[in-house]
Amino acid sequence: MIVWIIFFVLITTFLAIDLGVFNKTPHDVSTKEALTWTSIWVVVSLSFGVVIFFAYENDWVAHDGSLDGKLAVLKYLTGYLLEYSLSMDNIFVIALIFNYFKIPKSYQHRVLFWGIIGAVIFRGLMIAVGVALIHRFQWMTYLLGLMLIYSAYKMLRSGDAEVDPNHNAVVRLFRKVFPVTKTFYQDRFFVKRKYITAATPLFVALIVVETTDILFAIDSIPAILSITTDPFLVFSSNIFAILGLRSLYFVLAAMLDKFSLLKYSLVFILAFVGVKMLIAHWYHFEEWVSLAIVLGALLLGIGASLYINRDKKPLNV
Repeated sequence: MIVWIIFFVLITTFLAIDLGVFNKTPHDVSTKEALTWTSIWVVVSLSFGVVIFFAYENDWVAHDGSLDGKLAVLKYLTGYLLEYSLSMDNIFVIALIFNYFKIPKSYQHRVLFWGIIGAVIFRGLMIAVGVALIHRFQWMTYLLGLMLIYSAYKMLRSGDAEVDPNHNAVVRLFRKVFPVTKTFYQDRFFVKRKYITAATPLFVALIVVETTDILFAIDSIPAILSITTDPFLVFSSNIFAILGLRSLYFVLAAMLDKFSLLKYSLVFILAFVGVKMLIAHWYHFEEWVSLAIVLGALLLGIGASLYINRDKKPLNV
């Protein structure tokens, strides 16, 4: 229990500093500021591995007894890297959403911040359900493995992503029961017009970001369950990865077209973890092998993308 408390206190403290101090006033997030926050989240996430080591070495967190400190750290790092790499695909969609709604750069951080908060809640619920199902029904491992392979196939066959909120069922339902303004009112999600409270396009964009993340979680949650079904390792690595997504967006948003080959790395990673789940009862990959494969695929995709697109100019996002 003490480790869970440390984790939530750490996350809450950094989010409070982020929103209440550094982003109290809406502003354009510079690349330097985004790089600083990205570095902070990466350092904090990796440093949390020290807490993981002592927690599992000294049984500070409830687990089935099969994990010592070293193995727990390897599973945590592999899960974190896996989730972080799959989150990069989410960045492409977020950029499209912001472009569709023409969200001013100074308001994008607010949408991402609350989108991440919602993602923490929804992913926590999905992780709890996923872990419970795998522990109760062993055949779920095969089902999730097939889902991941099918997701890899869909990603491979997909063309350029498109975003149309009119096709989003949640947005359509929301607009039927709640009035929506046509213009922005600074960084506010809701405004009062005469006697009616109306949502702004900023809140509609938040709904689209939130529902999109849930769709991405359908791929990413089974992926991390191929690494471990330990609830704390799954939750902490997943949450640290998506918390770093917000600042990473502002680093990569202007150069997304330079990562044209990254999709193939993500396809490979999804297919690998899918196969890993399917053969788990016959063959077990060592943790360092899984970590090396995920890291290698990610670096290869990034390196190859940057090389072939080295002459492209940054996008205006």
